[in-house]
Amino acid sequence: MFLARVLLSAALISMALAVRWASMCAGKSTNEIRTCDSHGCGQYSPKRNQRPHQGVDILCSDGSTVYAPFTGMIVGQEKPYKNKNAINNGVRLSGRGFCVKIFYIKPIKYKGSIKKGERLGTLLPLQKVYPGIQSHVHIENCDLSDPTVYL
Repeated sequence: MFLARVLLSAALISMALAVRWASMCAGKSTNEIRTCDSHGCGQYSPKRNQRPHQGVDILCSDGSTVYAPFTGMIVGQEKPYKNKNAINNGVRLSGRGFCVKIFYIKPIKYKGSIKKGERLGTLLPLQKVYPGIQSHVHIENCDLSDPTVYL
């Protein structure tokens, strides 16, 4: 039983490496996860306001071009907040067996096909809403599982 779990885990890791997502931010060759700052931590699951962080924050400068992590369809707009603010925008992207929500971007469109590495939009001004935060794009699996292995 233990050996079967180890083999399954190794197979999943190999599969994840085979479908690694594209770098999401202009000027960055890798998807670097935001560390901790006064506004929280960027890894999957640290506590935020008494609930776990359900996505991963990828470092990106305000105003940078954001790229599609995989080939698929933009299926609609997503908003991370109930109230209006300068960063309350994003999209849902689905394809290749993935479904993700990508927050804090001004997308080039809200529906249609997109290819891995193609321009998806522009990072919104996180510094206006959260001064001193490490600016980032937030990516969250639709099923709320951890996307880290694909980054």
